[in-house]
Amino acid sequence: MRWLELTVTCDNEAIEAVSEIFGRVGQGSAVRPTRLIRDASDELSACEDPTAPYEITAHIPEDEAAPAAVEATERALWHLQAFGLRPLGELQVRSVDDADWTDAWKAGYVPQRIGRVVIVPSWLDEPIGAYEVALRLDPGMAFGTGLHPTTRGCLTLLQAISPMPPVVLDVGSGSGILALAALRLGAERATCYDTDPLAVEATLANAAANGLADRVTAHLGSLPPRPPVEPYSLVLANLIAAGLIDLAEPLAAHVAPGGTLLASGIIDTRADEVLAALMTAGFALDHRLDDGEWVSLWCRR
Repeated sequence: MRWLELTVTCDNEAIEAVSEIFGRVGQGSAVRPTRLIRDASDELSACEDPTAPYEITAHIPEDEAAPAAVEATERALWHLQAFGLRPLGELQVRSVDDADWTDAWKAGYVPQRIGRVVIVPSWLDEPIGAYEVALRLDPGMAFGTGLHPTTRGCLTLLQAISPMPPVVLDVGSGSGILALAALRLGAERATCYDTDPLAVEATLANAAANGLADRVTAHLGSLPPRPPVEPYSLVLANLIAAGLIDLAEPLAAHVAPGGTLLASGIIDTRADEVLAALMTAGFALDHRLDDGEWVSLWCRR
């Protein structure tokens, strides 16, 4: 069987958005280079040239449906530009054989350690330390593979929550990585919302893959104005700046007095604007975490 290989280059701002698009139409969405390599101490570190563009690939069957899939991919990539992401490379398409890609796309991935959280692709084995928690999570299913600074920021702040409340809310769950990490770190149940049906599907699939299906509820749609029952002690919201601003009031309604909101997905040029909206809604800033151009906020209700 022959396949079409789709390839586009981008910087780290667009990795997860492009991977999500490729995951919709193709198989084996991969990012090269991974930017995460093992050094002499067996620790993960960044590759030598952090400014080099990422190359993202996916594969679709070379059949009668291929032209429509390529067109849909081109259209979705174009729409990313409308959201203000930096320019992407031109979509490249070439014909390849089965043997050229069946396993090769996995070669660039290694387990990632973000504090105590270890993100392990399903085809790899990784020793897990006594104080570490593992998440089985394959790249390309939806937003939230751990590569993006916004995901890393939320995971870093999440590990400072002590004690972990029994129930958490994840708004814009994507792959479900934050909700699943909260469960691994001590929460008993997680409720998730996402407006993308594929993200809801990915959240539930990843919960099942990690043996957590009975502890995760995933809803399709935006956050309602008020919580259906009681507000939460911890709310996770890895969105974009505009989304956090629009949802500031509903987020405040879902956080119990004295509770915590971890907000991320914020480009640094809009951090003050997001914080102002959250403070107007009733939050106070406890901690700000900067990672390059991206900001994560720990806010108290």
